[in-house]
Amino acid sequence: MTAAAPAVRATVSRLGSWVPSWPLIAAKFLELRKRRALMIVTLLFTAGLPVLVLGFRLVFHAIDPKTYSPAGSPAIFTGLGALIAVFGFIIAVTIGATAGTTDLTDGVFRYLVITGRSRLALFLARIPAGLGILLSLAGAGFAVVCLVTAFLGTPQPRGVSEGPASSVLVPASLSQSQLQTWIIDHPRQAGIAFGPGPESLAGARALVHNQLTDIYSQYTYDEASQLTPSAAAMTGAGLWIELGLLAGFTVGLGLGSLMGQRTLPVILLTVLDIIITPALAAHALPFFINGERLDVGIAIDQIQPPVLGGGGGAIAGHLVGRPTGGPAILPALTMPTWALITVIAGWIIGWSVAGAWRMATRDA
Repeated sequence: MTAAAPAVRATVSRLGSWVPSWPLIAAKFLELRKRRALMIVTLLFTAGLPVLVLGFRLVFHAIDPKTYSPAGSPAIFTGLGALIAVFGFIIAVTIGATAGTTDLTDGVFRYLVITGRSRLALFLARIPAGLGILLSLAGAGFAVVCLVTAFLGTPQPRGVSEGPASSVLVPASLSQSQLQTWIIDHPRQAGIAFGPGPESLAGARALVHNQLTDIYSQYTYDEASQLTPSAAAMTGAGLWIELGLLAGFTVGLGLGSLMGQRTLPVILLTVLDIIITPALAAHALPFFINGERLDVGIAIDQIQPPVLGGGGGAIAGHLVGRPTGGPAILPALTMPTWALITVIAGWIIGWSVAGAWRMATRDA
């Protein structure tokens, strides 16, 4: 009798621990995986979308290579990467809100509490369970895009084509200072590529002085759309997409747990992503600039990699608009690195804490 007492106390201690056990995480993973409609939609808009698009392009190119270009290209990489990020965010929000409300909608929350498990552990178990499904499928889809772009794409051009009818070839991978030097050293070519016409040395210096920032932004965007991304650029783009999915999942999880339902959080965050964020990015309100900067979408878009249509930390466009030439984030809304990190971490941690607090205080 006395020998069994320590084992009982150890079992009770494990049940009351705030650290989720592996069986608890596996159970939450299984709960989500068994929701077939959700899993089908997740698979379709993460891994399925690029597989279908690239599969059709491979077939068309194999049948008629003269009419149809190779399956992989920088433009296709940018477009599919942006689509994975846009649809992936909505899917991440949906999975997060679902994970935060499954116990309530299934009517088992009371029974889980009666077992003596820590409510914090019940909440935290949802994070690795949901992210395990979401990030693995999105990562698989993006890996397909990278492989097709790298091995079944167009030949790498010798430089960046600029100007009317792409008549000027500018060296690739130039920094802003290097591009400035090239413009001054090649005034006539620079005038055709970036100016109204042939330029003298004095005209090239004036062009650099007045328009260098805009010229470099155009150059980096054209470079990303014309050159096959390097392995490092693809890795950075993948990590940026995963960051957006992480933010969408944790905000959906926290808001779903806080509100106790799935539908309204999904609607609110979808509207935020596809309507409110692009509108704020294109309009700097004089008395609400700091409020606009608190939008996690604006913060994440400012570190959007150039290969996905962004500025890589300068002025990046929103996912919905930028790859097709839509509105860019205004310079007035840009933030230093510490502010970007604070906003993104604040949304991820803040909503997670709010969701955990609501679960800990909810009546069983």
